[in-house]
Amino acid sequence: MSGKNCFEILNKIFVPKKQENIEDIKGYTMKYGNIVENNKIIDEVLVSYFKEPKSYTTENMCEINSHGGNIIMKKILELCLKNGAELAEPGEFTKRAFLNGRIDLAQAESVIDVINAKSEKEAKAGIKQLEGDLSQEIASIKQEILDVMVNIEVAIDYPEYDVEDVTNKQILDMLESVKKKLKKLEKSFDSGKIIKEGIKTAIIGKPNAGKSSLLNRILKEDRAIVTEYEGTTRDTIEEFVNINGIPLKLIDTAGIRNAEDEVEKIGINKSREIAKEADLIIAIFDSSKKLSEEDKEILEIIKGKKAIIILNKIDLERKIQKEDEIFKDFTDNIIEISALNNIGIDKLYSKITKLFELNEINVDNDLVITNIRHKNLITKSIESIEKTKDIIEKNMPIDIVAVYIKDILEDLGNITGEYVTEEIINEIFSKFCLGK
Repeated sequence: MSGKNCFEILNKIFVPKKQENIEDIKGYTMKYGNIVENNKIIDEVLVSYFKEPKSYTTENMCEINSHGGNIIMKKILELCLKNGAELAEPGEFTKRAFLNGRIDLAQAESVIDVINAKSEKEAKAGIKQLEGDLSQEIASIKQEILDVMVNIEVAIDYPEYDVEDVTNKQILDMLESVKKKLKKLEKSFDSGKIIKEGIKTAIIGKPNAGKSSLLNRILKEDRAIVTEYEGTTRDTIEEFVNINGIPLKLIDTAGIRNAEDEVEKIGINKSREIAKEADLIIAIFDSSKKLSEEDKEILEIIKGKKAIIILNKIDLERKIQKEDEIFKDFTDNIIEISALNNIGIDKLYSKITKLFELNEINVDNDLVITNIRHKNLITKSIESIEKTKDIIEKNMPIDIVAVYIKDILEDLGNITGEYVTEEIINEIFSKFCLGK
């Protein structure tokens, strides 16, 4: 519970073994006792006390640690509500921390990133943002702009002083410096998107080429059904796996062929659509059989896409070789494996790492943007810089230049929440779960 009345509500339902006035209880302490209703013990608990302003929300807070179990937790929650508490909205605790000034909006957004992290690198990126790395960088860039704005204000307020030429040079130098820093942040989103969303990877091939066997090998479990019969997979199967700390979203699709079964047809059409949208396509071929028309269609699908060709079943007599003329456009990205015997799977990991330069992503030392809202605002700031430079080159009055520079500051301020609207705040925190 958080808020000015939380200790008052707590006292109605909690009986500590050692009674003390709330004024005498120190923050960051725990007390042992019982949650009671009508003098009947509901559960023995530990209660943590956090006193304003030294709490997550900067308000008085308490946490009731019970034995767990849905029945007990539900009962304690009902008692809190019955005695005057209100159920929190999604993200309300973090929202209060933001509104009360303990964290800025970029830090608040990182909380949900840490909670939802699907890999170690994503968690690290979220923690760095929670610690304020992005906020500090934005503050530094804003200060660089504000240092020049002082001279601009002088030029506007005291036009009798001939400082405009000097000011224009300062502005252009500053804009170029700021643009360079923002460009670096914008570029980091290429890695940030991979860290946060993972690499959407479609596994495609004709029936019985070994798609499901490959998926099972990568996951190290029998996730997909594998049989000798064609058309076993009729819908997509989606799973996450980590490669070098990056989530790989694997999608096993229905085998591509001319099917007559209506359900299988739907699955095959879905396979083609997923392949179009994927960041990476793993196209698998049965190397023990000659290429069919379906195989050739698959090669057409992956043209121009980031793709890896897998020649499977190398444990059998070969009818397809990676040196074959038909594969000439894909020579650098062909891997030979036996999914059945677990041969060559490690080569796939190495190839994905190289294709997406995963070893170059360093969240320990580099600031990486993972939030699309932040990226869009940084891009908008860069566009505002270009507009400002254009205005200066057209010899527009200094007060007009000042308006454009303030637009840059506003765009950057929206990242940390200085100028953000209530609508955007509500939208951000609606993505949180209750109790965060």
